[in-house]
Formats: sequence, C-alpha cells, structure tokens
Amino acid sequence: MITAVAKVYRWEMVKLLAQKRTYLGIFSASLVPVIFVVVLLLQTGGPNDVPLGRYIRDTGLAVPFVVLFFMSIWGLPLITALVAGDSVAAESHNGTLKTILTRSRERGEVFAGKVLASISYTLTVVFAMGLVGLVAGSIAWGFHPLTSLSGTKVSAVHGLGLLAASLAIYTFPLVGIAAFGLMLSTITRNSAASVVGTLMWALLMQLLGVLPGTESFRAYLLGTQFDAWHGFLRTPADWVPVIRALWVCALYIALPLGVAYTVFLRRDVAGD
Repeated sequence: MITAVAKVYRWEMVKLLAQKRTYLGIFSASLVPVIFVVVLLLQTGGPNDVPLGRYIRDTGLAVPFVVLFFMSIWGLPLITALVAGDSVAAESHNGTLKTILTRSRERGEVFAGKVLASISYTLTVVFAMGLVGLVAGSIAWGFHPLTSLSGTKVSAVHGLGLLAASLAIYTFPLVGIAAFGLMLSTITRNSAASVVGTLMWALLMQLLGVLPGTESFRAYLLGTQFDAWHGFLRTPADWVPVIRALWVCALYIALPLGVAYTVFLRRDVAGD
C-alpha cells in the first residue's frame, strides 16, 4: 500500500512539475519578498503597524515574518487554490482518470497521492518564499539578531529556528485551504469553479475574522490560524495559539478530505 502510494505520489509530482502554473506559483511567492525589500529600500517609512514591521531594517530575519502577514490575505491562498482546485478536476477534463484507475491503482492510492502532492507543493511555496525573503533581507540589512514580539533580542541562529517553526505552522491553514480545493475539485469536476470557490472560501474566512460580532468563534476560524506563528515570537513562547492551530487546522483538513475521499470512491469514471 505504502509503495503504491509512493509511486502515485511521484507521478503526481511529475505532473505538477510539468505544469506552468506550478512554477508560476513558486515564482510569484518568491518574487513578493524581493519586491517588498526593493520598495523599502526606495523609501524611508515602513510597515510599523504589522508584527515585526518596526524592526525590518534591523535584520533581514524580519523580512520573511512581515511578508507572511501580507501573503496570508490573498496571495498564498490564491497560489494554493490554483493547484489544489485543479488536482482532480483536470483529470475529468482531460479524460485521464479512467486510465489511471485501470493501471492496477486503487482509488484510495490515487487520492492519497494527490493529497500528498498538494501538501508538498504548499510546503515548497511557503519555504521558498521564506528563504528568498531571508536572503533578500540579509543582503539589504544584514543577518543580525532578531527582536521578538516581546521586545527581547534573540540570536540570529535562534531566529532561524523560529523562522523554520513559523513557516511550518503557517503551512497548516494553507493545507486546510488545499483540502477544501481538493474537495471542490472532486465534487464539481470543474477546475475554474474549484479554484474560484476555494479562493472565495479562503477570503470568507479572512472576512469573518475582522467582522464585529464574530469574537466568540474568531479563534477557531481557519484564517485566524495564519497568526499562530506569533506564539513562537514571544518570550517565553506562547504555545496556546500554536496548539490551537494544530487541532483546528486538523479539522479543516480532515473534514473536506473525508468528503472528497467518499465522493472519489463512489465516482463513476466510465463517462469521464
């Protein structure tokens, strides 16, 4: 079973790497921090009203964190939706799903391969953005100790560890968006509808997080979990938002994938 899933996963990754939108997403995510640094170099002000924004010219380590804040609004959800929303629907459009399922591959194996490929792509996009932001920021302002959200200094090496942990926890809500995209892709069999629907759903999660009257359940919205990395940047670390993000995102991931898996297993591919 594991070997079969690994083979499907490799095949799904090959298909992803053969698609222009895969590189476009990674390139776009990597380009944002570069543009961000160039703009700051050309002006004297800064994003002082966002986490770590006031320290962005003190060390390049602050750049990826600040970019994370801005990219959670629409940038990374859009990039994630473009791939996840097309994962299953593209098979219907191209008429290839029936062929795949006749190559001694169980439906569960095919579905697991697609899920793993989507997660891998999400991880790649987030960490590519973080790495490029770190390099661009370090070239502009140096690689120096980082000032945490609590106002304390942490060494540059410690800051690297905090960045890696922050990028990892930031990936969880994006995987939740990918799971929703996979569900729509499986149900609708339409790439455009799945991509747009996924993006609208992600933006709705963000909108609900700022509307008055949502305070009672705001902490459990998927969009709120994009801020969980703030817990790592406090001294001592605040694990409450991190732990909450883990189990809340697990629900947002498991429920759509459960629906998608059920639909995928019962799907009639004879007409595809």
